Amino acid sequence: MPSVRIRDWLGGIFPLKVRIIYNPRSGFIASHPLLLARVRAHIAAHRPDIAIAPTERRHHATALAHEAVADGCGCVMAFGGDGTMNEVAQALIGTETVLGVIPCGSGNGLARHLGIPLQPEAALSLLQSGRPRLIDAGLADGRPYFVTAGVGFEGEIAERFNRLTRRGLPGYLATGARAWWSYRPQSYTVTSEGVRESRRAFTLAVANCNQYGNNARIAPRASVDDGLLDLAAVPPIGWLNAAPLLASLFLGTLDRRTDVLQVRGSSFVVERTQPGPLHTDGEVYDAGKRVEFAVRPRCLRVLAPAV
Repeated sequence: MPSVRIRDWLGGIFPLKVRIIYNPRSGFIASHPLLLARVRAHIAAHRPDIAIAPTERRHHATALAHEAVADGCGCVMAFGGDGTMNEVAQALIGTETVLGVIPCGSGNGLARHLGIPLQPEAALSLLQSGRPRLIDAGLADGRPYFVTAGVGFEGEIAERFNRLTRRGLPGYLATGARAWWSYRPQSYTVTSEGVRESRRAFTLAVANCNQYGNNARIAPRASVDDGLLDLAAVPPIGWLNAAPLLASLFLGTLDRRTDVLQVRGSSFVVERTQPGPLHTDGEVYDAGKRVEFAVRPRCLRVLAPAV
């Protein structure tokens, strides 16, 4: 397998094989067919050697990315949202193959955090102008993630959101508003480095990035390459605190609120009163009362704008 080293990037041109993986059934791609046409046109004009591989089922992107690495690709690009990115990235952890992102999901949390352009042509241009950046991965009960993972309301809303045919921020907010009426907060105990703290919380996120996506910054101080995760437990939401909490989320000031539990560390154990959904970058799994979070530092190379 060829190595992608800094010297390979001199001159600003990615010299090795590149493959793009996308999910044709992704809600955003399926409802915006011109996006795929634009990507194909850009490739035909600038890099006709790049192959595009569609997925056929859940987790197929991971298998395709493994095949791309074995085939000598120096860069594998995920064309889609954070879910597609997650599946592709899982295959690249610990390798020298670089993850590229062509963001077209509902939130695009990793792309926004790293400053990757949201326009497909501009994202593809990073093959000429970008540089590889080493980032961390989070692990939630052993499942890798790169943006956020969480339990509570965000697990519930991720489960509902994944059933929508049309996504985006309006759909997410509408789904959240409907779920809010019936959702009941739980009690959580968070253990980190031997310190335990119990809180009743509406939702609990453990973030690698500073945001969910759409610039909703759940952990404004989080960094993808500091070897740490940022836990944020949001208190029960009622009529009095709903608007201020939502404003703080989008203004990036949630870390200034004293009613939001915030802990930074390399690992957490979260215990809750009952089992429930756990999401990792928006993908939902059933999890038990005890969920373990850990970080794997600087294990993934991502194609990002040069700084």
